[in-house]
Amino acid sequence: MVRLLRPFGRAVTYTRWLHLFIAVVWPAMWLFVEEAWWIWLVAAVTLAPAGLVPAMRTVEGLQARLLLTGHRHNSDSLDIVVAPSASWNDRWRLVVWLEARLLLGYATAMLSVRLLISSVDLVASAFGHDVDEGLLVLLDGHGWWHVLLVPVSLAALAATVVGSGRLITALALRLLGPSPAERLAAMEERTEQLLERTRIARELHDSIGHALTVAVVQAGAARAAGDPAFTDRALNAIEETGRAALEDLERVLGILRESERPVSSRPTLTDADRLLESARASGAKVEAELTGPVDTVPGPVSREGYRILQEALTNVLRHAGAVPVHVRIEVTGETLALEVRSRLTAATPGPGRGSGLRGIRERAALLGGHAHTGPDRGDWQVHAELPLR
Repeated sequence: MVRLLRPFGRAVTYTRWLHLFIAVVWPAMWLFVEEAWWIWLVAAVTLAPAGLVPAMRTVEGLQARLLLTGHRHNSDSLDIVVAPSASWNDRWRLVVWLEARLLLGYATAMLSVRLLISSVDLVASAFGHDVDEGLLVLLDGHGWWHVLLVPVSLAALAATVVGSGRLITALALRLLGPSPAERLAAMEERTEQLLERTRIARELHDSIGHALTVAVVQAGAARAAGDPAFTDRALNAIEETGRAALEDLERVLGILRESERPVSSRPTLTDADRLLESARASGAKVEAELTGPVDTVPGPVSREGYRILQEALTNVLRHAGAVPVHVRIEVTGETLALEVRSRLTAATPGPGRGSGLRGIRERAALLGGHAHTGPDRGDWQVHAELPLR
């Protein structure tokens, strides 16, 4: 029993009911001027071209999200879009939504009013008063037992309020929900967030954790040694480690600031020229070889490819300095190939060392590809292959 009454303690039950009544306000006002059945037909025909207006989707989405769900903003459990219609599929779905809302609103309003009037008339009839033709069920004469039908009428009214509200909410989630293109964009956004969170966690663990460990160990050793020369060397080591950690922290903070930008505004391989120019400005002699239609690479792959290229060039500048670098970007068939070659030096990290190199391999693996870093014919090579699908 408590479970049946629970919906009536929630405000959203009544806002859903109000949402359906709003749909029939303007045809109902017309009925006060002229009572005719064709008014509802004109209303249905009028809504069709209105649904083709892109901004109408925003209006309906905001209204549905506020009244049908009780939330102004989307959450993980809500799936009602407030963006304008971006395709004809969105427009036609909106037309169906407007027509369905009008039809269900008309049925709900008529049934609710009739059941409410019937409850009052049943009480009046039980006390011997004459009633108008408002009853849904025709009853002859008067009788005290008519009052026993009032709970039935009220129960039907309650079922109408709850049932129509749930039905219109289900239709809203279906017809005002995201299109396949919007779902793909949301998935790309989510993928970008997961990738950046993984990278941030890795950077903080490797860089900051390493710096703090070195600082603690060096400080403890200097205190135990009691040798001014050793203490001086320990302080220098702490200073160098701290500077490196600050540089890594600044890079991580840059990622955090960038994560607030929309996915579409983040750099892709079509922006690789500015990355190469930045490396050249740092003193490296960069030669680039681009093959294939780079601009046709899907967004997530192109953005991760840019990051892999950025990380590879950063490692070259950090460990090898101003050396000749050869960059190859090749788009063939179903694969994007990235390769960065530089002169092998003693300071170049090994195949399994360095958070940047692990990041390159992790980015490739998350997209279903693979990456290799290490010596190759006297050069240091970073080679990654990413599937385009």
